[in-house]
This record gives sequence, C-alpha cells and structure tokens, in this order.
Amino acid sequence: MKLLIILIINITSLFALVSIAPVEIGDKPGTHVSGAVSLESKRGNTDKNNYQASARVTYDDNQDYVTWGEVSGEYGDSSHEKDTDNLYAHIRYIEKIDLLKIDSNNIRAEYFGQIQKDEFKLIEERILLGAGLRYKLFEFLNTISTDVFKDSKAYVGVGGFYENIGYTSSDPIERNFRLNTYFAYVMSFDNKVSLSYNFYYQPKVDDLNDYATSNKFELKVHVYEKLFLSFNAYYDIDSKPPQGVKTDDYGQRTNFVFEF
Repeated sequence: MKLLIILIINITSLFALVSIAPVEIGDKPGTHVSGAVSLESKRGNTDKNNYQASARVTYDDNQDYVTWGEVSGEYGDSSHEKDTDNLYAHIRYIEKIDLLKIDSNNIRAEYFGQIQKDEFKLIEERILLGAGLRYKLFEFLNTISTDVFKDSKAYVGVGGFYENIGYTSSDPIERNFRLNTYFAYVMSFDNKVSLSYNFYYQPKVDDLNDYATSNKFELKVHVYEKLFLSFNAYYDIDSKPPQGVKTDDYGQRTNFVFEF
C-alpha cells in the first residue's frame, strides 16, 4: 500500500483510464504496471492539441487481496486557448471476506479513495473516501450457460462514500454522503480481445433527486507483445451540477495501452 501511494504522488504530472475492466484477486499475481496514452494534434483550418495519459500500479497477492492505484489526466487547447484540464487519482483495496459464513469466493470488501480536479466542470478539488461490498455474478451466470459465459465476469457492488467538493465558482463547498451502486462486466475472447462495460449510480443519501450516473464502454485489442489498443466511449450525468455546467457529458477516445 505504501508503494502505491508513493507512486501516485510521483506521477501526478501525467495527463484516460488504463482500463475499466474489473480487477479480481488471482488474475495477475504479483506487481504489474500499465499505462495508456492518447495524443491528438490538428493544424491548418483547425488548430487544436489534446493529450491524455494514465498509469496504474497493481499488486495481487493471489490469495486474499488485490490493491491498485491509478492516475490519469487530460489537457487540451484550441486556437491556443485552453479548453480541457483535468486530473484524477484513485486507489482501491479489495479483499476476500467470509460474510455470515457465505462462500467468500463470490463476495469481496472494497475500500477506496479518490482525488479529482476538472477546471471546465468548475471542480477545484473533489476528495472522497468510501467502502462497500462486491458480489461476483460469474458463477451464477455459468449455471445458466457455461458456453456463453465461460470467458466473462460480472459483478454488482453496493456501498457508500463521503465526498468534499470545492468549486472554482461561487457555488458553496459540498459535503455529501452518497450511495455507491454499480454493475461491471467484462468478456474476453482468446486473450486477444476484451469487451467491458461499467454502470454507476450514486445518489445523495438525503436527496435522491441529486444523483450521478456513469456509463463506460471499452473494447481492448491486443496488438503486439505488451501493446494493446483500446476504444472507449462514455456517457455521464450529474443531475445537479454547479451553476453554468451542463448535466451530461459524453464522448469517445482511442488509447494505446502498455502492460508490464
């Protein structure tokens, strides 16, 4: 854990998530590092630059827990005017538990923390700490059809987190408790291609009309040795954003991913 925190602090100058696929104990034992970059440059009638990058460090003890930390960011300008500037850091610890003597192979406890800034969403700093439980649907799906679901993993999660948000606008500082529910799915094809989807629903505990949702899709293709190509699309909603910010965001990007 100490190593992950040190690495996060030292790579926060990097500017797209490495992958949205759920992490599982025993998938890749030991320590692994991965990174992703996406670059765009246009000249002529359009003068635009956009740079995205991320790095992730994962440690899997292959028995009881897995922990990972990731930093990602994006910077862009158009006609020499900055139009994108965001930074995101996340750390998560996942461990097996024996909840009421239920088979711990299907249930995990999760603990996570996150720091985030986004100049053009008027977020000066967002800090959150949370915890929850995750249930693995994979075994259940296999009982329905082994052939269809043998190379897939599906999870549902429920928990909560506390967030502190400071804005660059005149909006007051927010201190909220939110529920955290999600569905995560990944399907692999011959270890060369994987398809992933994540959905998050995060309402405020004291105001269910104030909620955030996130939809993310990813197609990841093995190119050569440690090099992968990923195609990502996202659609996010914040039902009550700060004044002057739109309620929804959507887009797509292509990344080169390196795994070590």
